[in-house]
Amino acid sequence: MLRCTWGGGARAWGPPRAWSWRARSAPPAEAPRRAGERGARAPFPLDTDVPRDVVLFQHDRRRFFRLLGLFCACQFSFWAYLAHFAFHSLRDTGAQRPEPEPEQAERPPPSPLGGASLNLGSSKWRFGFTACCLTVGSLILVAGFVFSRRSIGRVLLHRGAQEVTLTTYYPFGFTSSFTVPLRQISCMSHRSMVPAMIPLKVKGRRFYFLLDKQGQITNTKLFDITVGAYRSL
Repeated sequence: MLRCTWGGGARAWGPPRAWSWRARSAPPAEAPRRAGERGARAPFPLDTDVPRDVVLFQHDRRRFFRLLGLFCACQFSFWAYLAHFAFHSLRDTGAQRPEPEPEQAERPPPSPLGGASLNLGSSKWRFGFTACCLTVGSLILVAGFVFSRRSIGRVLLHRGAQEVTLTTYYPFGFTSSFTVPLRQISCMSHRSMVPAMIPLKVKGRRFYFLLDKQGQITNTKLFDITVGAYRSL
């Protein structure tokens, strides 16, 4: 016995065949879930599983740090020489005051600072002035060194987006690099919220690392979700 069958929108005649799920039309496609529904996953803005090493930030400031190192060295030399001069050249003049003549004995000798005697050669003034000069020179030298070590010239995101290499400066334009896991880096402020420097915090290291906004960010989207993201360290 022949039987009329319908399948796939076409009509055909033939012997009866067994009923199967495959013969039924495909179920309608499921409507996409909204972002607020349970189980829905918001699309990620950019895939961070990078296939190769990527330079995210670069700023060549070797000339600036050469001049900064020269400035710090000159300042430290100047203040060290001034401290040496103060320690060895100042003499105690308290016992060398000339005796007044008899006709001028009635007039008291003029004294500075409202009547207080000023003896720059005394031990108190000599050691105090020497210590101040050495302190100022040392602070300038240390400040220049710390600023150089915390200024970033290059940020390299390694393949797989799990590690980052930061290149920082030394005085006189020298550089050094170190590699840390990406999860140990936190950007304390978004790049659009700071006027000049982007602060980065690296776990286990003191002070913030600084990225000058005059440098070039090659991939802003990848930078914002990797190095430029805030993390609780």
